[in-house]
Amino acid sequence: MSRLLSDLGADLPLLAAPLAGGPSTPELVTAAARAGGLGFLAGGYKTAQALAGQIHSTRAEGVPFGVNLFVPNPVPVSDEAYRRYARSVQAEADRYGLTLPPEPIEDDDHWSDKIDLLTSAPVPWVSFTFGIPDRALVSALRRAGSTVLQSVTSADEARRAAASGVDALIVQAPAAGGHSATLTPDRPLAPVRLPDLVASVRSAVALPVIATGGIATATDVTAALRAGAEAAMVGTVLLRTHESGASAPHKAALVDPAFATTTVTRAFTGRPARALRNHFTDRFDALAPAGYPALHRLTGPLRKAATAAGDTRLVHLWAGTGHREARAESAADTSERLAGRM
Repeated sequence: MSRLLSDLGADLPLLAAPLAGGPSTPELVTAAARAGGLGFLAGGYKTAQALAGQIHSTRAEGVPFGVNLFVPNPVPVSDEAYRRYARSVQAEADRYGLTLPPEPIEDDDHWSDKIDLLTSAPVPWVSFTFGIPDRALVSALRRAGSTVLQSVTSADEARRAAASGVDALIVQAPAAGGHSATLTPDRPLAPVRLPDLVASVRSAVALPVIATGGIATATDVTAALRAGAEAAMVGTVLLRTHESGASAPHKAALVDPAFATTTVTRAFTGRPARALRNHFTDRFDALAPAGYPALHRLTGPLRKAATAAGDTRLVHLWAGTGHREARAESAADTSERLAGRM
């Protein structure tokens, strides 16, 4: 067992990924830890107060855990491109009587408030995605007692992360569901297998590596560990577990034969993210400009209304390539299944 995990009392090299937007509940994070691994709360799209509540609930269970934050790394979009896309999407919003934001909304996802929270009330692990925090912030978190991890998608990003002083890397392959952690979201994702990406990163930097992206079976876990990762991180395969906070339409779609494939799209948020292919991705992917968080804020009201109505044509059904392996079972059973060949 690697020191990275053993220092926290984890004896299973299997981690629950942070799944922003609802799926990563304190119950799911607690279940991952009690199965012998570790889970991450998703700080993205939450206020500091809401995140503090989830931290309090998880801490009360007496288990090790981590918190993930989105680092502000905005992708600017011109007013003209935004308005053109907004007009296209408004046609769908009209079905629900919604008026979508006519101008771009830019924000930093309550970044400063959440950093203040994590430096004043430290948690065992803190991970970052979308951008790399500056060295001073990384040092402050480490002094506070947190192990700091950075999500990367290439050897070049790994070198940049290492220069910031982080303790370890979360290496994400493009097969991952949901948002890519890429630091250059305006560029296409390079196709690469997770074991090959892990090997590439390990040859570039000396930091410990956690592998993620498309891991859905015990064979996938074994391949990641054999490539040199100290642990495997899973997300999509946990979405249908009893402890997951994913919506009922999302859970059902993961095994619905009508949704046969996944696609990487920026139609929902302006950043590349892997989702089940549906009407929205087919209709709007080619029209969507790069633009985050403006497009996230644009489509958010429509996605929320569609989810409440069970209208999976218009919902962001985040899913990795192994989504068919997600089962309606306890998170402990999923962990046991994935650990089967260790």
